[in-house]
Amino acid sequence: MIFPNDSQPTSQAPKIDRRASPRHTVSVQIEIRVEGDDVPMRLETTDLSRGGCYVQIMIPLSVGLRVQAKLWLDGTPIVIRGLVVTRHPQFGNGIVFVDFEGDAEPTLNRYLDVLVNA
Repeated sequence: MIFPNDSQPTSQAPKIDRRASPRHTVSVQIEIRVEGDDVPMRLETTDLSRGGCYVQIMIPLSVGLRVQAKLWLDGTPIVIRGLVVTRHPQFGNGIVFVDFEGDAEPTLNRYLDVLVNA
């Protein structure tokens, strides 16, 4: 018999951070184009890492959409293809970076290294 004041143990696994790279709270200008759509959305990141970013957007994109992202890092534009992996209504989207164009990856790495060492 269970009484109202009896406490039942609950087993909750600790949340595991699945990110391969640490994220940094930084506001970077970003232009996102959904694959197959020519209309850009100009936004800002709230978090940025070697593996992805988070952007605030009032009407978030659907999870699974492929996007092209152009980020301006200290005035230098880099282009990255990504995938929307999280969606938070009236707040934003998490985007994982899938493919880097040109020297985008080393440029991003240098930018983040400066943030870490500042």
